[in-house]
Amino acid sequence: MRQFWLGAISGIALVGVVGIVAVPGHSSAATNSETYDQLNLFGQVFERVRADYVDKVNDSKLIDAAINGMLASLDPHSDYMNKKEYRAMQVETRGEFGGLGLEVTMEKGVVKVISPIDGTPAAKAGVKTGDLITAVDGKAILGLTLSQAVAEMRGPVGSTITLTIVRSGEKKPLNIKITRAVIKVQSVRGHRIGDVGYIRIAAFTEQTDRGLRKTIAKIRKEIGPKIQGWVIDLRNNPGGLLDQAVDVSDDFLNQGEIVSTRGRHADDDRRYFAQAHGDLLKGEPMVVLINGGTASAAEIVSGALKDHHRAIIMGTRSFGKGSVQTIIPMAGHGALRLTTARYYTPNGRSIQAEGIEPDIVVRPAKVVPLDEPQELREANLPHHLANPDGAAAKAAVEKSKEMPVGETEAERNDYQLQRAVDLLHGLAVYGEHAGSQ
Repeated sequence: MRQFWLGAISGIALVGVVGIVAVPGHSSAATNSETYDQLNLFGQVFERVRADYVDKVNDSKLIDAAINGMLASLDPHSDYMNKKEYRAMQVETRGEFGGLGLEVTMEKGVVKVISPIDGTPAAKAGVKTGDLITAVDGKAILGLTLSQAVAEMRGPVGSTITLTIVRSGEKKPLNIKITRAVIKVQSVRGHRIGDVGYIRIAAFTEQTDRGLRKTIAKIRKEIGPKIQGWVIDLRNNPGGLLDQAVDVSDDFLNQGEIVSTRGRHADDDRRYFAQAHGDLLKGEPMVVLINGGTASAAEIVSGALKDHHRAIIMGTRSFGKGSVQTIIPMAGHGALRLTTARYYTPNGRSIQAEGIEPDIVVRPAKVVPLDEPQELREANLPHHLANPDGAAAKAAVEKSKEMPVGETEAERNDYQLQRAVDLLHGLAVYGEHAGSQ
């Protein structure tokens, strides 16, 4: 069985071994002859290393290194998983695994954080999207392959690790201590923020679509018919399963293409469409939040909703991973994760290395209230007339200062989220005025 994976490279398992297989029918006899000569060269080098290298070497480690080199030369997302690592990947897609809770990739020889996963040790310790990991427990990892660096970060649950991190805007490297734990990813969570529904999708696992439907129903019951709209938060969502990205997009669309994938051979191309079961949000306004940690499957959802004008995309440009990896089990061994296609949004755009550009760019910011200068108003003039509705007006002002029902202090300080909520309120007011004319 093949499984299509759209997540960014995970910090779980990347090392393995696989046989070399000649595939007939795809090249000329001359090309095949040249290929066999190259394979024979590999065999000669392999035997020479086994026989004459200064220290005795393990055959499987040599082949591991050769396979890793071959796949690393293709792209950052193709790799081989041995049996143990393949099992770990399967557990990860179900939403529970052991580790730090980081999604990482390799950029110019340095391990770069795509995103920390919500609620995990890495996120709680303060690791951020874009951080560069340069050392593990004081040991430099520059120059290692991604799989080797990931291996350095793995360890028993409950053990501690110190990551040395270079962060933009910081003059000195940061040393962040993290305790490894069993990572339980809650794919979907949400609540009301006043009269707005807020839904956070942290990753696309086997639980995502089911969790989304339950969360929508719960919030709708809490708010009732006065709901003003929805915020779907895909920031720092590293991706996951293709089928879940399609299902989630389908939940918000009535018809049309969601995504297409195009591979090397035309008969491998696929197109995925929304089903005619209706929009779960009944056409209510939506704002989707994205940032540089929004990758892969999360970009499929963002791109589909943007191209169909179903949602307003707000935030900053997404990560730009527009490739599809196929998980190919190898009989008696582990599995090959191989890049087999690129995906395209409904308008036929590839976002590979480009990302999704938001409709409204809102960068993270910290809002600091300033003391207002004293202004001359009617109420400051001596002997001004009293407003008969003054008490009601004062009560309305005080009420406007209250924190909306369900909103946390962290969300109140989340500038991007507040702008999304403000936009939905603005659309609601505009709709009321337009409807009254």
